[in-house]
Amino acid sequence: MRRAGGGLLDLLLPPRCLGCEAEVAVQGTLCPACFGGLSVITAPFCARCGVPFAHAAQAGTEEGTCPRCRNRPPAFREARAALRYDEGAKRLILPFKHGDRTHLALPLARQMARAGAGLLARADLVAPVPVHWRRLIGRRYDQAALLAQAIGRIAGRPVVPDLLRRTRRTPPLGQKGAAERAATVEGAFALPRRGHALVAGRQVLLVDDVMTSGATADACARVLVAAGAAGVDVLAAARVPDPRLGDG
Repeated sequence: MRRAGGGLLDLLLPPRCLGCEAEVAVQGTLCPACFGGLSVITAPFCARCGVPFAHAAQAGTEEGTCPRCRNRPPAFREARAALRYDEGAKRLILPFKHGDRTHLALPLARQMARAGAGLLARADLVAPVPVHWRRLIGRRYDQAALLAQAIGRIAGRPVVPDLLRRTRRTPPLGQKGAAERAATVEGAFALPRRGHALVAGRQVLLVDDVMTSGATADACARVLVAAGAAGVDVLAAARVPDPRLGDG
């Protein structure tokens, strides 16, 4: 009956590509063109922050880290992302983030669970990078929290959507350099009193939609480590490549 009902629904509302709305065979999938346009992050990448390398020699050290992580090691232990943040990824992430297409959380979370399988295996709890309440009112939903909840269901891990809070609204970081990003988000996150008991001695996995320089994730991780977390990892849907690594 369920299969028959699904078949009838597909006749009435033909399955559409998540990226471009072209007809596809199965609901919740991508057409060949959109799927081929996704750049899945695979090795080589920084062992610490997950930024993709142009080639393995860019690691430069036995630890396999990028220059940014060597110069200023982040407070988080490891960060991973499913997709390179390019035009292909933007077809999914921008409508999800700004276009009310919240149904994209699950397919993105599946990609993230694949990329972050090792991080999820040791996570005691999952929490989103928080959005400021004023921005939440304007957007009406928290995309990082939706991703965290979907990942928690996939991996069977508890999710604490309000573990962290953003104490002040920060300006968009898109055009800022790494140092300016770090200064902008410094002190912008806090852990409520009840959160200390939740994170003490536990492995926390932070979830976000897009990771750029890692400054926001680093600021959140510092708060959690200071509260006694045993370790903090980061999992994002997409990672912005470091332009300094693009030319080798």
